[in-house]
Amino acid sequence: MVRDRHFWMVVAAGLLLGGLGVLLAVWGNPENSGICVSCFIENSAGALGFHDNSRMQYLRPELIGFVLGSAASAILFREFRSRGGSAPLLRLVAGIFMMVGCAVFIGCPIKLFLRLTAGDLTSLAGVAGLLAGVWAGVRSLASGVEPGPPEQKGRGEGLLVPAGFIVMLAFLFVQPGFLLFSERGSAAQHAPLLISLAAGLSLGVAAQRSRFCITGSIRDIMLMGRRSYMLWGFMAFFVAAAGFNLASGRFNPGYYGQPGAHLDALWSFLGMGLTGWISVLIGGCPFRQLIKAGEGDGDAGLVVVGMFIGGALVQSWGIAATAAGVPLSGKVAVLAGFAFVLAGCLLFRERSA
Repeated sequence: MVRDRHFWMVVAAGLLLGGLGVLLAVWGNPENSGICVSCFIENSAGALGFHDNSRMQYLRPELIGFVLGSAASAILFREFRSRGGSAPLLRLVAGIFMMVGCAVFIGCPIKLFLRLTAGDLTSLAGVAGLLAGVWAGVRSLASGVEPGPPEQKGRGEGLLVPAGFIVMLAFLFVQPGFLLFSERGSAAQHAPLLISLAAGLSLGVAAQRSRFCITGSIRDIMLMGRRSYMLWGFMAFFVAAAGFNLASGRFNPGYYGQPGAHLDALWSFLGMGLTGWISVLIGGCPFRQLIKAGEGDGDAGLVVVGMFIGGALVQSWGIAATAAGVPLSGKVAVLAGFAFVLAGCLLFRERSA
């Protein structure tokens, strides 16, 4: 394989994501959750008053950095393209259910592997679920499921999501009275603001330039094997995260008492399975949707809006799992998510003449 510039961009992005995923926890973020996009969205939705769980309210600077770093990179390298219009309602609801899957597992695909590299054996059920979900998504695409191609839009339309995150950045520094901050719980644990923002911006740039994504890596590995650059990016992520966990004394192998985890293996499997399946169908996991929204992708922007709605609902409706396990409402919501995906696959399947 020729190691061209894109190859090294992918490897660098993997190293950066894995390293910062551990270091942000060292610097103050919750243990094993240095980077968790779904958790960050739930925290940020709470900070904006979209739910009333006082333990999950903090406007995460990393989340803002992901989008604005991607937007700045796309504009600088002339890759910013306003586009959208591909099954908008489907993508909005997909964003909601992707958050449901993450909330039942307690974490996004990035956190899944951060937990694994820290020795959390409860994450193995989630790994199996994510692999199964990505495989189901690949098979769905191969059978002709296609939400439809996006259309080019006016430049201003693609700037709406980055503009919204600029407003959130202003809120973060001005801290208006309506903004809520947790004084206890996981949202009260956070790295210093400027460090978190710098980490988010650097990852936004790296992900935009490399197109690196955890679920996208698994999808490409299934399709292309060793020929995929994403394999090497994923390996770089895994090695960096494992290395930093070992070096910082955060490698704690075991099944019981792991932070931000529960013992309901079946629902961990199903939660990550739902997230993986949706991610493949809509072109990326929660992290990748933020990066694409920063590039001007209005379809990804609708997914992001859906994720914020989902982040509010999983807390307001008691869907999110806790260390005690998965509530009944969470189980029902995951099953409803699978029904939604199956219906979507039937409706958007291209039928041969």
